Amino acid sequence: GGTASYFEENPVKENIKVCDSNKTEKPNINTPLKEIKANFLEKNQECYSTSAPQSRSKSQHQSSTEKRSQPLSKNDGESQNGSHKMWTLLLVLLISVLLLYVLWSGIEDGTSLRRDAEILQEFRARMEKLKNTYQSQDPNLWRRAHASLEKRLNSSRVPVEPAILLLTAGREAEKALRCLSNEIANAFASSQNATTISINGVDKAVEDSDAVKLEVDTKLSSGFREGKKVAVVHRFESLPAGSTLIFYKYCDHENAAFKDVALLLTVLLDEQSLRKSLTFQEVEEKVRDFLWAKFTSSDVPSSYNGMDTDKLSGLWSRISHLVLPVWPEKGLPLEGCT
Repeated sequence: GGTASYFEENPVKENIKVCDSNKTEKPNINTPLKEIKANFLEKNQECYSTSAPQSRSKSQHQSSTEKRSQPLSKNDGESQNGSHKMWTLLLVLLISVLLLYVLWSGIEDGTSLRRDAEILQEFRARMEKLKNTYQSQDPNLWRRAHASLEKRLNSSRVPVEPAILLLTAGREAEKALRCLSNEIANAFASSQNATTISINGVDKAVEDSDAVKLEVDTKLSSGFREGKKVAVVHRFESLPAGSTLIFYKYCDHENAAFKDVALLLTVLLDEQSLRKSLTFQEVEEKVRDFLWAKFTSSDVPSSYNGMDTDKLSGLWSRISHLVLPVWPEKGLPLEGCT
């Protein structure tokens, strides 16, 4: 009534047991030696034949396993080597690009510095020549004009506003005023291999204010876009009052349309002469009062484009950054300027 369990033993183990039992079996003394030797060889041969397949299958299994594992290891090594080479190449390329950038920046900076030095040298030489020609002028005129314009000749400093110079004179110095303003503008432009924009207010005095405003705007915008670096507006006081409001766009201290340029405005006063004893502050006040009377007189139409006190106040704050008096000069040619 009990349960019976049957376990199939491994044939290899059985063979091992049999072989072991053969080894431990004691031969009979009476058995002839030849028979004992024959039986021993026969049994050993059976053990060898039984265990050999197992050994061969085991060695074959190990061999196939090694063969399968070898390609995997080889592929992993090749993959790692390829990845390493790729990253090395990328690193070399990155370093090369950085070195080229640094080298190019150094070359550009060096070229820019040399160009700035050449421009400054040319501008200073021209201004020195003018100073020797116009010997009657106040030394402060040269110093202030030179300092204001030279800031725009340094390309390493980004300009935040254009240079605005207002030159003024009495009737006796009208020719000196025109010639000197042209000469200073040409010195500034020529040092940069550029040319000058020229506008004459007297020629526009009787024209429509809106038309003059549009004409001045077009001339300044197109000229500066073409690479011209300075504009001279002769006889600013003769322009139609409303048209002068266009200079809000070009003379603003923060939002000027062009910041790496210079504008020279000239104002010829009604007075015959300016006393040399006047201070620069007094000259500035004299010009302001003159323009106030000129642009806000009763014959100026009161319209949207016309001038009023508030508009003129805003305009004056933009064009009066540097007001310089010009004195008469002897020896200037009757026609043209030196």
